[in-house]
Amino acid sequence: MTKKFLSLLAICAIVFLANCSRIEHNTDPIIGIWSQSKNFTPENSAKQTIRQEWIFNDVFLGRYHEIKGTTITLKTDFNWSKQGNTYTIEYKGLNGKPNNVITIQEIEHGFYLEKKDGATLATRE
Repeated sequence: MTKKFLSLLAICAIVFLANCSRIEHNTDPIIGIWSQSKNFTPENSAKQTIRQEWIFNDVFLGRYHEIKGTTITLKTDFNWSKQGNTYTIEYKGLNGKPNNVITIQEIEHGFYLEKKDGATLATRE
Protein backbone atom coordinates (compact mmCIF):
# COMPACT_ATOMS: atom_id res chain seq x y z
CA MET A 1 0.00 0.00 0.00
CA THR A 2 2.82 2.43 0.86
CA LYS A 3 4.60 1.77 -2.46
CA LYS A 4 1.41 2.53 -4.40
CA PHE A 5 0.88 5.74 -2.45
CA LEU A 6 4.48 6.88 -3.03
CA SER A 7 4.22 6.04 -6.73
CA LEU A 8 1.01 8.06 -7.01
CA LEU A 9 2.62 10.94 -5.13
CA ALA A 10 5.64 10.85 -7.47
CA ILE A 11 3.41 10.89 -10.56
CA CYS A 12 1.45 13.86 -9.18
CA ALA A 13 4.69 15.73 -8.46
CA ILE A 14 5.95 15.12 -12.03
CA VAL A 15 2.69 16.34 -13.56
CA PHE A 16 2.68 19.42 -11.31
CA LEU A 17 6.29 20.33 -12.14
CA ALA A 18 5.74 19.79 -15.88
CA ASN A 19 2.83 22.24 -15.84
CA CYS A 20 4.90 24.90 -14.07
CA SER A 21 7.60 25.03 -16.75
CA ARG A 22 5.51 26.33 -19.66
CA ILE A 23 7.05 28.95 -21.91
CA GLU A 24 5.22 32.27 -22.01
CA HIS A 25 3.60 33.10 -25.35
CA ASN A 26 5.06 36.24 -26.99
CA THR A 27 2.23 38.49 -28.22
CA ASP A 28 4.32 41.45 -29.37
CA PRO A 29 2.52 43.49 -32.06
CA ILE A 30 5.45 43.18 -34.49
CA ILE A 31 4.93 39.42 -34.89
CA GLY A 32 3.64 38.64 -38.35
CA ILE A 33 4.37 39.58 -41.97
CA TRP A 34 5.34 43.10 -43.05
CA SER A 35 6.12 44.11 -46.63
CA GLN A 36 6.91 46.91 -49.04
CA SER A 37 6.79 46.93 -52.83
CA LYS A 38 8.81 49.28 -55.05
CA ASN A 39 8.51 49.75 -58.79
CA PHE A 40 11.56 50.39 -60.96
CA THR A 41 12.36 50.42 -64.65
CA PRO A 42 15.74 48.99 -65.72
CA GLU A 43 17.36 50.42 -68.87
CA ASN A 44 15.57 49.27 -72.04
CA SER A 45 13.13 47.09 -70.03
CA ALA A 46 9.57 47.08 -68.79
CA LYS A 47 8.61 48.19 -65.31
CA GLN A 48 9.41 45.64 -62.60
CA THR A 49 8.46 45.30 -58.95
CA ILE A 50 10.74 44.51 -56.02
CA ARG A 51 8.92 43.24 -52.96
CA GLN A 52 10.66 43.26 -49.59
CA GLU A 53 9.17 41.03 -46.91
CA TRP A 54 9.93 40.67 -43.20
CA ILE A 55 8.44 37.76 -41.27
CA PHE A 56 8.76 38.22 -37.49
CA ASN A 57 8.25 35.25 -35.17
CA ASP A 58 7.68 35.04 -31.43
CA VAL A 59 11.20 33.94 -30.45
CA PHE A 60 12.91 37.17 -31.61
CA LEU A 61 13.92 35.74 -34.98
CA GLY A 62 12.68 36.29 -38.51
CA ARG A 63 13.22 35.85 -42.24
CA TYR A 64 13.81 38.61 -44.80
CA HIS A 65 13.09 38.19 -48.54
CA GLU A 66 13.59 40.34 -51.61
CA ILE A 67 11.47 39.24 -54.54
CA LYS A 68 11.86 40.58 -58.10
CA GLY A 69 8.79 39.70 -60.08
CA THR A 70 8.19 36.11 -58.99
CA THR A 71 11.81 35.21 -58.18
CA ILE A 72 13.29 35.35 -54.66
CA THR A 73 16.61 37.13 -55.20
CA LEU A 74 17.65 37.47 -51.56
CA LYS A 75 16.76 35.48 -48.45
CA THR A 76 18.31 35.75 -45.00
CA ASP A 77 17.48 35.32 -41.34
CA PHE A 78 17.47 38.15 -38.81
CA ASN A 79 17.28 38.73 -35.08
CA TRP A 80 14.95 41.34 -33.65
CA SER A 81 14.88 42.99 -30.26
CA LYS A 82 12.74 45.58 -28.51
CA GLN A 83 13.67 48.34 -26.12
CA GLY A 84 10.71 50.47 -25.05
CA ASN A 85 8.81 51.22 -28.28
CA THR A 86 11.87 50.84 -30.51
CA TYR A 87 12.73 47.66 -32.41
CA THR A 88 16.11 46.74 -33.89
CA ILE A 89 16.46 44.29 -36.78
CA GLU A 90 19.93 42.71 -37.12
CA TYR A 91 20.56 40.84 -40.37
CA LYS A 92 22.69 37.72 -39.89
CA GLY A 93 23.82 36.69 -43.35
CA LEU A 94 24.23 40.05 -45.05
CA ASN A 95 27.53 41.80 -44.56
CA GLY A 96 27.07 45.48 -45.22
CA LYS A 97 23.29 45.60 -44.72
CA PRO A 98 22.78 48.01 -41.84
CA ASN A 99 20.50 47.24 -38.92
CA ASN A 100 17.02 48.74 -39.09
CA VAL A 101 15.89 50.73 -36.06
CA ILE A 102 12.11 51.14 -36.27
CA THR A 103 8.89 51.85 -34.43
CA ILE A 104 5.34 50.68 -35.12
CA GLN A 105 2.98 53.45 -36.17
CA GLU A 106 -0.79 53.21 -36.47
CA ILE A 107 -2.78 54.71 -39.32
CA GLU A 108 -6.48 54.68 -40.07
CA HIS A 109 -6.42 51.36 -41.93
CA GLY A 110 -3.57 49.47 -40.29
CA PHE A 111 0.01 49.69 -39.08
CA TYR A 112 3.40 50.43 -40.59
CA LEU A 113 7.04 50.25 -39.52
CA GLU A 114 8.76 53.63 -39.43
CA LYS A 115 12.54 54.11 -39.63
CA LYS A 116 14.42 56.60 -37.44
CA ASP A 117 14.44 59.13 -40.30
CA GLY A 118 10.64 58.99 -40.64
CA ALA A 119 10.59 56.86 -43.82
CA THR A 120 8.31 53.84 -44.06
CA LEU A 121 10.07 50.48 -43.93
CA ALA A 122 7.00 48.24 -44.40
CA THR A 123 3.29 47.85 -43.78
CA ARG A 124 1.51 45.01 -42.00
CA GLU A 125 -0.16 42.41 -44.19
